[in-house]
Amino acid sequence: MRQLSRSVRVAAAVAVVGLAAAGCGESSSSAGSKPSSSGSSGSSGYSGKGIGLAYDIGGKGDQSFNDAAYAGMEKAMAEFKIPGRDVEPQDGESDADKVQRLTQLAQAGYNPVIGVGFVYAPAVKEVAAKFPKVTFGIIDDETVQGANVADMVFHEEQGSYLAGVAAAKATKKKHVGFIGGVNIPLIQKFEAGFVQGVQSVDKTIKIESQYLTETPAEGGFSSPDKGKAGASGQIDAGADVVYGAAGLSNQGIISEAAAKKVWAIGVDSDQYSQSALKAYKDYILGSATKNVGGAVYDLVKSVVDGKPLTGVVRGSLSNDGVGFSDTNPKYKAMTDVVAAVDKAKKDIIDGKVTVKTTK
Repeated sequence: MRQLSRSVRVAAAVAVVGLAAAGCGESSSSAGSKPSSSGSSGSSGYSGKGIGLAYDIGGKGDQSFNDAAYAGMEKAMAEFKIPGRDVEPQDGESDADKVQRLTQLAQAGYNPVIGVGFVYAPAVKEVAAKFPKVTFGIIDDETVQGANVADMVFHEEQGSYLAGVAAAKATKKKHVGFIGGVNIPLIQKFEAGFVQGVQSVDKTIKIESQYLTETPAEGGFSSPDKGKAGASGQIDAGADVVYGAAGLSNQGIISEAAAKKVWAIGVDSDQYSQSALKAYKDYILGSATKNVGGAVYDLVKSVVDGKPLTGVVRGSLSNDGVGFSDTNPKYKAMTDVVAAVDKAKKDIIDGKVTVKTTK
């Protein structure tokens, strides 16, 4: 889940035209400027049709993971004057649906083609082999290896450690909570870092921990109602800071924390700054961020420059790939919390602290 206090934003007029792609989910085409008749951009050496972006569970509008990817796409479209198409997932879709979606983007001439989320791993592996001249990117997976594939991954545990430090310093009840969307290794990294961060401050703090579902298909990343119920249970149990790593479900976690007047910690994007969450922002302490938008932008830039990134590209605290957002003035006013988080960040970058990826 990018350094959201430095989130990618552009003030550009973007035309979005909705259309349906058979068997491929909903799609929209966007352009930073009108492409030339040859399909090339205004950037020297680039001859692709534009950027192809296929969303993860929850789709665009999750105010988190997918929206961070779209922000990176927007910036690239505006800067390089190339169009793009972003495609929504369907409920209950199969790997074959994802293969069809990526194939259609590649056949249409989009380059790079990016799968947002580890669920695209089988599809990227299959489709990338069929289109060797197209660069493919996949976020949150490093199992797909290919000469034309970039695996864009992150040290999520490091940002979550900072979230844990912030929670431990902010709690007044010595009782905090973690809610993961789905019980999978990726989200277990978030929990591991958070727990270690909390315990680095005070080992006696009680930590509630739960996962909303066991599989993505059950809606753990896409059900605000499940997030709300999970947060309600933890708050009723005594937690006064709740950290959610649950995609779209975080909206429910945050709204419930605000309703109960306790702190929420967001994920992936700087959720304090998200317009859809503005009614609750006073209760968003900060967010454990990961630079998904920056990763998308960097991959597009590499393709436009004629030097496509491939292999594993990993974001960490040391390269601003992950972080903890500080945009809430109430957080900034808590100088002891800020100092503790800043020290923890320095200690990780300096190698004094190694953050675990499992509990």
